[in-house]
Amino acid sequence: MLHQRKQFVCWQIFICFLVFIQLTACNRAKNKKDNLTKEEQASAKTDSAFIENFLKQEPKFKKFRATTMLFYRTRDYRLGWFKKDKLVPQANTFLNVVNKASREGLNPEDYKIKDFNALLKQYETTNNDSLKHQLQEKIDVMLSASYFHYASDFYRGTVNPRELDNIEWSVKRNKIKLHKALQTILRERDSRYPYYQFEPLHEDYSRLRTALQQYRNIRQNGGWPKIENAKINLHRGEVSAAVPLLRKRLLTPDRRHVNRPDSTRFDEELEKALRDFQERHGLKVDGILNKETLRSLNVSLDDRIDQIIINMERWRWIPKPKEMERKHIFVNIPAYTLYAKDKGKDVFNMRVIVGKVMNSTPIFSDKLEYIVFSPYWYVPFSIIANEMKPHLLADPGWLERMDMEVVQGQGKDAVPVDPYSIDWSSITKDNFKYFVRQRPGPKNPLGDIKFIFPNEHEVYLHHTAAAQLFNQTQRGFSHGCIRVEKPVELAQFLLAGKPQWTEEAIVEAMHAGTERYENLPEKIPVYIVYFTSWVDDNGRIHFRDDIYSHDKELEKEYFN
Repeated sequence: MLHQRKQFVCWQIFICFLVFIQLTACNRAKNKKDNLTKEEQASAKTDSAFIENFLKQEPKFKKFRATTMLFYRTRDYRLGWFKKDKLVPQANTFLNVVNKASREGLNPEDYKIKDFNALLKQYETTNNDSLKHQLQEKIDVMLSASYFHYASDFYRGTVNPRELDNIEWSVKRNKIKLHKALQTILRERDSRYPYYQFEPLHEDYSRLRTALQQYRNIRQNGGWPKIENAKINLHRGEVSAAVPLLRKRLLTPDRRHVNRPDSTRFDEELEKALRDFQERHGLKVDGILNKETLRSLNVSLDDRIDQIIINMERWRWIPKPKEMERKHIFVNIPAYTLYAKDKGKDVFNMRVIVGKVMNSTPIFSDKLEYIVFSPYWYVPFSIIANEMKPHLLADPGWLERMDMEVVQGQGKDAVPVDPYSIDWSSITKDNFKYFVRQRPGPKNPLGDIKFIFPNEHEVYLHHTAAAQLFNQTQRGFSHGCIRVEKPVELAQFLLAGKPQWTEEAIVEAMHAGTERYENLPEKIPVYIVYFTSWVDDNGRIHFRDDIYSHDKELEKEYFN
């Protein structure tokens, strides 16, 4: 009897608990509803079935299904582009943006909404409430899906480099959330980014966009002349029939047709303009019309316009400005330049040497973790097999003369191995269990310091003993790693926060002759990128050669 009474009491408690849970849930739903504005409660809705059916009928929207569903699901399927049954002003703004998509290097026809004006007119004139709601749903979902299509191309890029084997780009992705961008446009949330204005995320992109319009204006006004029959190495003081063409190509419109005593004489004004052109195209700046300068002058205007557009595309692949405002290293391979950046500004820059065409430096991002002073150089097996093997077959003692050694293990665990004990004729990557390394010192190709960001490519930044190579304009000399011109300045930048690492301490460690590792106070992002066109702080457009043919591959995907 007592046992039955206990069971009865337990059931009563359990039932009371269930009632409490139900009341709480109802109360939460009521509170959630109370938190919505009257306007939101009264606004029209769609549902998942309608969205699914609509997207299935529009093939170009299928890949934006997940984003479209997420947008409506997070708003309880309330329509976004209507308020009080009227289309919000942002809809017309978006349609105008689509009409002007060509200024972004995009094709407006890819984003235009089929029969939109007819649908809108039908919605505004019908008196059938059921039809009116159906049209409202269709217009709303159509606008959202169309926005996600445009915004994906505009903010993320029309080409996804990670999906294509022929496009090399493994830099950290731009992780923009498109459904939140649309919420910002509809004034439902705030953002630090200019989504509401339909503007780009990066200033460098905006600068290129301005340059694109300038170059299109040049094309509209007749383009530029091809410099033909020009004397090679033409310079100031000389006379040539090509000089008037050079003026037309290089001088501003107001200076092209100024009366001169001899219009065919290469004068100081033309030399100054040619020097500016050479600087902006990564050429030797000497004011002389050499073969390389003539070749760059005769690149067609259409090719330069395409070059600007594909570099705008690359900026869409770069992480959002919030990431790029942090302290980081930015290496642009075609420019042969490293930029140390902090708080969104250049702190300094320096010349670098990058990989040869056959040993191209990969395009990727990672984080710098530590510095090695007075480093050993561990020779990659490809160099052992392809370059060193003939010497080793002839005389293993060649290693000692090159200040090199064979070891088993690395770092403190390295044990010397007699090079004469190895059958160099039969070594392969799989059976060679040793390391060949060069000791710290003047012969070491790493110089006195290297900067490590562990990665699958085994690429890093380092000093070099061959400092004279930095004077070359084309600096593709390495096996893939990046040699830096000012290692002490770079070390100071990376070790800021460790006051013991003064300039004197860094130089001393570099020349100590004993390998030493030093962790950075914080991991620093490094971006190794590939931009062949950009606009500098003075508004001048720069172009560089497509040294690894990456532009060529991207153009195939982008324009075809």
